[in-house]
Amino acid sequence: MKAVLVTGGAGYVGAHACKALREAGYMPVVLDNLSTGHREFVRWGPFVQADIKETEAVYGAIRTYEPEAVLHFAASAYVGESVTDPQKYYHNNVVGSLALLQAMLRTPCRRLVFSSTCAIYGEPAKMPITENTDKAPVNPYGASKAMVERILSDYAAAYQLESIALRYFNACGADPESQIGELRDPETHLIPRAMMALQGYVDDFAMFGGDYPTPDGTPIRDYIHVCDLADAHVAAVDRLLGGGGSAAFNVGTGQGYSVREIIAAIERETGECITVEVAPPRPGDPPVLVADASHARAELGFLPSRSDLATIIKTAWDWHRRAHPRKNVRRSAPTKEADATSL
Repeated sequence: MKAVLVTGGAGYVGAHACKALREAGYMPVVLDNLSTGHREFVRWGPFVQADIKETEAVYGAIRTYEPEAVLHFAASAYVGESVTDPQKYYHNNVVGSLALLQAMLRTPCRRLVFSSTCAIYGEPAKMPITENTDKAPVNPYGASKAMVERILSDYAAAYQLESIALRYFNACGADPESQIGELRDPETHLIPRAMMALQGYVDDFAMFGGDYPTPDGTPIRDYIHVCDLADAHVAAVDRLLGGGGSAAFNVGTGQGYSVREIIAAIERETGECITVEVAPPRPGDPPVLVADASHARAELGFLPSRSDLATIIKTAWDWHRRAHPRKNVRRSAPTKEADATSL
């Protein structure tokens, strides 16, 4: 069984990718420092507790397990935090990636799939977004991911280290068997935060902005089921191992949903009404972000099969009922925006 090293494999997307890898016949080897990941999410292969910045530990894991490729998820990923603490983001995301690459270059493992983001595009004026849309990130999180993409391009030319960057839109939903799902502290993403509000864990659920130039006044985003996203990573590994060269792909559906549409879908699935505060819009938050994913469809055979809104909401709700039993009394929580921005 071919091994694949998965940095950040104890996190939300990483863990789903590990399950998909195992089902595809690979052995995922998780390397995670557990700063935000969960040990209980490591179910489908060996575990190495280490930080990607610990080059010797990463080198040791590669020498021990001899992976054919690396899936690189390990990163800091809160947009708002990146603005208030950019040093953390450049250190973890850029310096950490350089340390990982340094370890790889000491071994025969020269194939990497990188967890990138549509945040590298900033606020594009034209929709849908293609891979040729200008990179103009407006926050340190997006800038750090764009920097790593540039580094990978240079490494491909200089060191024959082939990579595929997958630019996510809004990852959401959960494993249909409810073994893993979204579990963060704090939680800022729209769907899980709304569900946690219903369960009594959030008492200040808010959507930011109600007068955008969209049909219902709220931002529109492209939501991709995390299991479809995981399958895209498996397809990217297959491509690299099959001799495919470096590339970048948008991973989305091409279909946008507004914040109000998401909230209405959650209310339909749960049969409950969500109390929503409407707060002022965040500066620089684009009205619409929707992917053109035709390149991934043509080159990776990527065709989302679970990203209809009903499946997204049902799998997320099933997971949250398992992970967060309903509380009888709501507790106070720090105000966090319902974040419709891809991470």
